[in-house]
Amino acid sequence: MKPFTERAIAIIKEIPEGKVMTYGQIAALAGSPRGARQIVRILHSMSRKYSLPWHRVINSKGEVAIKDDEGSFSQKALLQAEGIVIQQSCIDLETFQYHP
Repeated sequence: MKPFTERAIAIIKEIPEGKVMTYGQIAALAGSPRGARQIVRILHSMSRKYSLPWHRVINSKGEVAIKDDEGSFSQKALLQAEGIVIQQSCIDLETFQYHP
């Protein structure tokens, strides 16, 4: 496994319940500020294997980025169950964004 991937997995695992991080934020902390799409790949291919809290990762606008209805609904439901408020499909990053 590449060092960037290892660092990204470690960062994602640290996101506490009730908080979110953005793809770009994780990429930058893992050492690749332009690597947001790599975070998407990591979440897609490794969430189950590493028990990643994939639902706590959102886009830079504070939106759930999953396009299919089922995935989007699941992510929103998991976030709301943790106390994250979603208004007009948006999460207030000032309130809910995690800064390790």
